[in-house]
Amino acid sequence: MRIISGSHKGRILRPEGLPVRPTTDMAKESLFNILNNRIDFEDVKVLDLFAGTGNISMEFASRGAISVLSIDVNGRCVEYISKMITDLKFSNLSTIRANVFAFLARPAGSYDVIFADPPYDLEEREKVPALIFENKWLADDGWFIMEHDKRLNFKEHPFFAEERQYGKIHFTFFKRPEEESGESLD
Repeated sequence: MRIISGSHKGRILRPEGLPVRPTTDMAKESLFNILNNRIDFEDVKVLDLFAGTGNISMEFASRGAISVLSIDVNGRCVEYISKMITDLKFSNLSTIRANVFAFLARPAGSYDVIFADPPYDLEEREKVPALIFENKWLADDGWFIMEHDKRLNFKEHPFFAEERQYGKIHFTFFKRPEEESGESLD
């Protein structure tokens, strides 16, 4: 795993012994190429749910996001992210150890980009989009991206924008319709 771009471009990340399935470099690079055309990284607040190694969080932080908050329930994952925050001197990245479902049930923040990569075998994973939108975690013109396997299909979700596939990894992009957010999907 590596940081692809930004202030820490090329930095190799070597998390060991964590119970995670990190997003592959190929899929992550493709995701950030898409986002490059949709957002200005230096103008966004990011929420990374089921952060695991913090791979996605560190990519956003390296690219200059205003702030990145990583949420994971696993203490070892949070410790690893915290260590990387210190080692790489990220002032725009923080982490909280919490159950994502309990976290999303509290009063909402407002994030421009929300990324969620729940474990593929987590039964409740299909509920994440509903929690994001019902509890108003996403800014009106924000993007919510969920990483998942082929077993999930969100094409009927009211805020579905598109799905991209990279090998076995699927990214579904969600956005409020233009009439609700005032912005087009392109």
